[in-house]
Amino acid sequence: MALVRTESSKYQENAVKFIAALPLLTPEEMFHMLEEKGYRGQEEARRTVCLMAYRHIRRLKNIYVHSIPREELPPRSNYLIMGPTGCGKTFLVELLFRDILHLPTVIVDMTTFSETGYVGDDVKTILTRLLYASGMNPVLASFGVVCLDEFDKLASTQNTARFDGAGTTKDVSGLGVQKELLKILEGSVVPVPLDYNNTVYSQRVNISTEDIVFIGCGAFSGFKSLYTRRAGNSLGFTGEIRKVEKESIAVDYDEDLVEDIETFSTYGFLPELIGRFTRIVPMKALDKETLKSILVDNVVDRFKNEFQAERLELEVKEDVLDFIVEESLKRQTGARGLESIITKHIEKAAFTYFGKGKKGRVVLYMKNGRPEMRFHSSR
Repeated sequence: MALVRTESSKYQENAVKFIAALPLLTPEEMFHMLEEKGYRGQEEARRTVCLMAYRHIRRLKNIYVHSIPREELPPRSNYLIMGPTGCGKTFLVELLFRDILHLPTVIVDMTTFSETGYVGDDVKTILTRLLYASGMNPVLASFGVVCLDEFDKLASTQNTARFDGAGTTKDVSGLGVQKELLKILEGSVVPVPLDYNNTVYSQRVNISTEDIVFIGCGAFSGFKSLYTRRAGNSLGFTGEIRKVEKESIAVDYDEDLVEDIETFSTYGFLPELIGRFTRIVPMKALDKETLKSILVDNVVDRFKNEFQAERLELEVKEDVLDFIVEESLKRQTGARGLESIITKHIEKAAFTYFGKGKKGRVVLYMKNGRPEMRFHSSR
């Protein structure tokens, strides 16, 4: 028993040292550091999340360093970020909390989870991943950051009748998982398995979720159409059903839309689960200027470094950059699609010249409306 207490004290001592050493960056400093590390666009969302991060660090220092009781401080906040694919949701979380603030941070794909006892990963293993990211220190894990990526995929079917009553029915990717997740988000002590199987034989360690920040991220495809239809349609049994146009992928969200809890319920979420998120942050599709900046600063520069290692200089003409951005806008894939588009056009050069020791310059230029490649030898 004394050994357990000694180990627990060691975890606590290490956690206090860790928090004391954390720099208390201002929200504005975090905002600019994100830009320095390659994040572009989403100014409003960035300000909101940076302020939340500052409050989280300040709260941890008050609790662990200054010994202020939790009851005298505001509770920790969970955020839900909504925005189209490729707009920078998970990148923002990863870059800010893991790379800048160096907090224990995990990005969890929620499409792999199921209700306890059924197929798929158990929701409690989310905290197992956080425990591993914390060097197996449960105290460090208890104030880390969990990004619930693809959170919108947890939406249940539209018919919720089968979940009424005793609630014994399993649902692989719906309300069953939401109910399990609700227990973790509401702030409690959870017995966390030390392996990802979470069987009856698994060893467990207790972790408090009271200080863990949960950030849900999702595209919520069809949400805006559902909101518009629900807000403007008072159909009864005799109402005329109107044809609803298919929603585009690169849809923008605004404050009024994301704060409508009834639409979340219609979409397939438990209202009490959405209620556990202190703030719902909307993101917009990236515009042409932002996409081009990401393409030049983040994507092309990496390819240039790869070519340089092969003793080759890569040059991408301005009109090629504009073409790639236009293609990304057409596909509605945001920043995520930029690399796949440009990769397709430089594969021929890479295949032809990589590994041969030839020194020269590879130029991507436009010809007859398509990117073409030419090679200028330095020998």
